[in-house]
This record gives sequence, C-alpha cells and structure tokens, in this order.
Amino acid sequence: MRQQARAIETRAAIIRGAAEAFEQRGYGSTSLAQVSAAAGVTKGALYFHFDSKEALAVAIITAQHEKSVDAGRQLLENNTPGLRALVSMSYELARQLRDDQVVSAGVRLTIEAVNFSTPVSAPYRDWMVACEEFLRRGIADGDVASTIDVPAAARFCTAGFTGVQVVSDVLTRRGDIDQRLTEMWALILPGLVAPGRWDDLKNLAADVQRQRAADRP
Repeated sequence: MRQQARAIETRAAIIRGAAEAFEQRGYGSTSLAQVSAAAGVTKGALYFHFDSKEALAVAIITAQHEKSVDAGRQLLENNTPGLRALVSMSYELARQLRDDQVVSAGVRLTIEAVNFSTPVSAPYRDWMVACEEFLRRGIADGDVASTIDVPAAARFCTAGFTGVQVVSDVLTRRGDIDQRLTEMWALILPGLVAPGRWDDLKNLAADVQRQRAADRP
C-alpha cells in the first residue's frame, strides 16, 4: 500500500511538472528532460508512468477534462436553471484556467492536439453535449427560445468560449477573461432568450460575474 501511494504521488507530481512545462513552452518545444526537471523526478521514473510525451500530454488533458466536467455536473445536479448554468459554467471554466495550471495546460494541449498521432476531440464533444443539456433545460424553464437549433447553439457557445479564452490568454494572460466573457454573452444571449424573458435576463452574464466576484475568498 505504501509503495502504491508513493507511485500515485509520483504520477501526480509528474503531471503537475509536465503541466508547468507544457504551459510555459507548448507541446512541441517541451522535452521530457524538461518535464522530469520540472517534476523533480528521474527520467526513469517518468518513463515508468508514461512511455511517451504524447501519453503524458493526453494524461494532462484527461485530468483537466475531469476537473472541468465535474463543475458542469455539479450545476446540473444542483438544478440550476439551464441558461444560468450555461453562463455560470463559462465563468467557472475561466476561473479554472486562471487558477489551476493543470487545467490551463490541458486546454492548451487540447488546442495543440493536431500534433498528436490520435486527434483529441472528446473534450470539445463532451462540452457541446453539456451545452445542449443546459440549453434544453433552459427551454423547459421557459428562458430559452424553443425555436433555437440546440446543437448549433451548443457548438457556437463552445467555439465562442474557446476563442475568447485564447485571445484573453494572448493579450492579458487571461487577466480580463471575465470581462471578455460578459461581452460575449451580451452578444449571444439575445439570440437565445425566449420572447418575453429578455427584460429579466438581459443582465444575466453581468449578474453572474458580479456574484462570482463577491463569492471569491
């Protein structure tokens, strides 16, 4: 049991160190020697857990995806109104990108996955499915127009968030990501909100942003 616990700790340390290295340099410019140095382990220990750089990158993407999916699952299980859950999820992902290096590295690696032997598309597909669930709940709530093309809207929201976080990262290291998301939702929400609900929901994104800022420790 002690040896197993040590192996788990070593694997976690490798993932943290690799996330730091990949986040700083990107997939193509990071060597396994740099990963082992950042993780504080020998190359032998690294190869014991991961047989290639790509396997390590995929493990980081998986760890990131698990954290992000868990946040979406909590919003669904808490019976948060669908449209509010959709908007809240974007700000929670933004927080994870700012505060969690594994999440930040995982998202960067997902974008860079065109370099992998096996393309990584599951995170995008899973988030589109989650967005569809939020939107369908929003329709049932009466907040989202029943006439919208739900799959198309889910694809667009996923792509919109991806673009916003990338540009925010390039320009401000995501220092302005919350403000940029509020702008994004100000443009998207008029196309989603059901007739008669606009007056109640037009400030939804700004309200969610303010509430999350107030709840920060």
